[in-house]
Amino acid sequence: MTESLTGLRLDEFCSALAAKRAVPGGGGAAALTGALGVALCSMAGNFTVGKPAYAHVEDELKRMLAEAEDVQKHLVALVDEDARAFERVSQSWRIPKDDPARAERVEEATRNACQAPLEMMRQCGRALKLLEEMEEAGSHLLLSDVACGALLCSAALEAASINVFVNTTSLHDRALAHTIESEADALLDTWLPRTRALATRVALRVREVV
Repeated sequence: MTESLTGLRLDEFCSALAAKRAVPGGGGAAALTGALGVALCSMAGNFTVGKPAYAHVEDELKRMLAEAEDVQKHLVALVDEDARAFERVSQSWRIPKDDPARAERVEEATRNACQAPLEMMRQCGRALKLLEEMEEAGSHLLLSDVACGALLCSAALEAASINVFVNTTSLHDRALAHTIESEADALLDTWLPRTRALATRVALRVREVV
């Protein structure tokens, strides 16, 4: 990969994603989706900070904004990190089959390729916690944006999990594969129900259903 995917314009990234090329792919799309989701958390916070009615949560909002910015930076960086990891896997598979080092090189590349999507899942978990907090602390006028952000991060979480599992399935080290899969499953089990509950609560409120 010679170019930074995150340096592309939005239309260029979408064209690259649609093209017949290995990267960006599902992992990069997942990371970007998560970054957009947590950016909506920041949007809600930035519209709330400074409003007299929310002065009692000003410090909490500033703390959330700082953390959301950190999560967003991590997720954006993971777009390129995931692409680099995929290319290393591809390179390992091109090693001649009679090369005695091939099996270990493939295993190492696959093991490393698990890390970017797993980190995406961790960062999405951080984002979803912040979005839950923003639902409570942020301006009620931004509730729909908070819910949209949560649903985007939830989709990113699930998409990243697929990229975790497609790599762990190929690992010969089954103990390591189990450890990675267990963490991924725990993140899914924790955040998917909570995200759905948040989205349902907001939908009821914005539709004025009691």
